[in-house]
Amino acid sequence: MRDVLLDTDVIIEFLRGRSIIRERLRALLEQEIRLVYTPISIAEIHAGLRAGEEGSIEAFFSALDAIPLDNEIGEKAGEYLRKYAKGHGVELADAFIAAVASLRDLCLWTLNRKHYPMPDIELMK
Repeated sequence: MRDVLLDTDVIIEFLRGRSIIRERLRALLEQEIRLVYTPISIAEIHAGLRAGEEGSIEAFFSALDAIPLDNEIGEKAGEYLRKYAKGHGVELADAFIAAVASLRDLCLWTLNRKHYPMPDIELMK
């Protein structure tokens, strides 16, 4: 399996202690699959941060690799918004995450598959 890009919803469920998510993440790590995230997820997580959660959030992200955003990703996200925002309700954050998955050849793990109608990205099963 390719490297896996975690969508923010997966990260949230992990941080909330959802056992099925924790077990699946552990299994991926045991298979030596690289888990990555984007600055978009950092922003979304910090937007909902509660007092006392800083340490666990920092520890989680420090165990993963970050994929930086660049102009190519921005252009691809804009393309996705143009194609999918009206008909599918794709929002800016989803468009950026999808663009990272597409351009960096990553498998995207999301719990909200409807946010990613793009045919050129692979969603984790």
